[in-house]
Amino acid sequence: MAYKEWGDPQNPATLICVHGLTRVSDDFDALAIELCGSYRIICPDVVGRGRSDRLRDPLAYQVPQYVADMVTLIARLNVESVHWIGTSMGGLIGMLLASLAGSPIRKLLLNDIGPTLNVPALARIGEYIGQPIRFATLEQGVEYVRQVSLSFGPHTDAQWHKLASDVLRQDADGQWMFGYDPALGITMRGMTEQDVHQAEALLWNSYDAIACPTLLLRGAESDLLSRETAQAMTQRGPKAALIEIPGVGHAPTFVDPTQIAIARKFLLA
Repeated sequence: MAYKEWGDPQNPATLICVHGLTRVSDDFDALAIELCGSYRIICPDVVGRGRSDRLRDPLAYQVPQYVADMVTLIARLNVESVHWIGTSMGGLIGMLLASLAGSPIRKLLLNDIGPTLNVPALARIGEYIGQPIRFATLEQGVEYVRQVSLSFGPHTDAQWHKLASDVLRQDADGQWMFGYDPALGITMRGMTEQDVHQAEALLWNSYDAIACPTLLLRGAESDLLSRETAQAMTQRGPKAALIEIPGVGHAPTFVDPTQIAIARKFLLA
């Protein structure tokens, strides 16, 4: 598992930032630049994405595997405790890790994710994961990413270019493609409604076991994290503080200075 590291490697204050399902460590570049004076910041590429290796068994692309990988990562960092920012899938990983007895997570920021999984939203995401899409030019790839990621909210042309180029790779034929393992979609497309309900029960049990201070960031137009689920998360488990980002769906990107400021205020309070 590859990871990017920012800040003083001797700084005991460690922040781990984990991306969403098909995203990469580079998503947190803007946030890391702002916070690396206060933290040693670790941004991993979850296995199967970005610079990390791919799994031999595609059915292993599941959250328990990712949690085990993060336990190994934290052991490698040789730190007693960490703060955690998790976007979508990265939040699920953080949720499960924070629920464990003796968890190293001392503060948890969940970015547009909760224990209740919206089946239509999962289906929407599953539709484009692993599709054999190729682009003749990087510009075509950027435009595609822009269209399928409109729920990220308003971004400048330069920001869209970075969000796209971070996840696109050029193949031997000079065409552009997504840099994640296409097999990521196999597990998601194989999920039944019963599987989703069982996963939700596990996630709520995990959420209720979290004891550390927790902030829940929600895109006000999110179709993955409903307002009802977000409100429930403020009433049980760690009783997360809730902040909604207007004009954004799934999920806030931490490119906007206002979103970075929200993270800074919570983590360093």
